[in-house]
Amino acid sequence: MHEFGLIRDYFSNLTKNNKSALNLNDDVFFDKKKELVISVDAYNQGIHFPNFNNPDLVIKKILRSSLSDLICKGVKPKYYFISGSGNKKTFTKKNLKKISNSLLEEQKKYDIKLCGGDTTFSNKLNFTIISLGFSKKIVYRNNTRVNNEIYVTGNLGNSFVGLQVLKKKIKVNRKDYNFFVNEFYKPNIQIKLAEKLFKFSNSSIDISDGLFDDLEKLINKQKLSYHVNIDKIPISRPLQSIIKQSKINKIKLVSNGDDYQILFTANKNKSRIIQKISNKLGIKITKIGKILPSTQKSQIIDKKGNIIGLKNKGYIHQF
Repeated sequence: MHEFGLIRDYFSNLTKNNKSALNLNDDVFFDKKKELVISVDAYNQGIHFPNFNNPDLVIKKILRSSLSDLICKGVKPKYYFISGSGNKKTFTKKNLKKISNSLLEEQKKYDIKLCGGDTTFSNKLNFTIISLGFSKKIVYRNNTRVNNEIYVTGNLGNSFVGLQVLKKKIKVNRKDYNFFVNEFYKPNIQIKLAEKLFKFSNSSIDISDGLFDDLEKLINKQKLSYHVNIDKIPISRPLQSIIKQSKINKIKLVSNGDDYQILFTANKNKSRIIQKISNKLGIKITKIGKILPSTQKSQIIDKKGNIIGLKNKGYIHQF
């Protein structure tokens, strides 16, 4: 069963009298009266990270991806809780020390504090992280309008290539190996942009499951469609070289998620302020397309106007 089918059929009815749950159709829980914003994320070895050879890097990845849920809502994270299930092989003193040191580094980097958690024994390694922040408002999903422009922050595709490099499915030189693996384990979440989103964005989401899959989640309950220009989607120079040398399709590389960049929509008249904030913060923000009425079909096009097909829109949470 697909994740959304599971939520619709078994859990949505449990939130009918709880407006803060946002119909289980957003990244967070938001209690407007208490100005409280919470996200919960679970991570499993073999699914969200390939192995536990680098526990210090794994913990950075899963923490940053959780914080990203709040950031894309315009909320600066303040506290976090972490629970882990493992055994003597995974939670050795050496690994626990590495985890502790990494979390301390992340706390200093993002000005967050650990508040609690839990540990249990299990032969399957997994973590759960709860991130918490405070805000009077958030940037919702499903608040997009026809003719809104579509934007993304940073570059896309690096993390997916990093995973393929770790799995030895893509071969690169040592310099690029370090670059892509770091992009996988240490996503550059845009915390500086969090509280600026209210100045221009109508709707937003973080790119976790893939650009096009998350774009459809952004507008999933609205009668809208989109046109995205594949040539406008920002990628790094090392990724450009990978595409050129290995002849890998760009659309595949940017459609597999784990980027944790912000995908948002904005009115046309917000383009100047977006550019101004981009320059001031030193954050790359790129316009990649446009929101259209549902009478038009969603399409991915190139600079010549040719329609590009997409077999896999992103990662699917299947049960």
